[in-house]
Amino acid sequence: MKRIEAFIRVNRLETVKQALEDVGIYGLSCEQVRGYGRQLGHTDKYRGSTYAVNLLPKMRLEVVVKDDDLETAIEAIVKASQTGEIGDGKIFISDVEDAVRIRTGERGEEALS
Repeated sequence: MKRIEAFIRVNRLETVKQALEDVGIYGLSCEQVRGYGRQLGHTDKYRGSTYAVNLLPKMRLEVVVKDDDLETAIEAIVKASQTGEIGDGKIFISDVEDAVRIRTGERGEEALS
């Protein structure tokens, strides 16, 4: 099993969620976070003063998938969140040793479906 951690634009959350559902991947966690990469933030004016906004709002998605579904999930996230501009985000993949469904006690990949 693999854990996908994706940092995407806030306004792409629903598109990515739908894209994952369309390829048969259900269940994700998300939270709004702040950060920056190559964008290095931007400057804004407020009441005549210019100030730097270094930490930009992003969504952090976490999805655990079967090994066989990894490439499908990555492709769906990339297609749904890609705008072609700096700041589209990043995807990180890591191994998951085990999973347990609390209600039934199922373990491993059976706990994911």
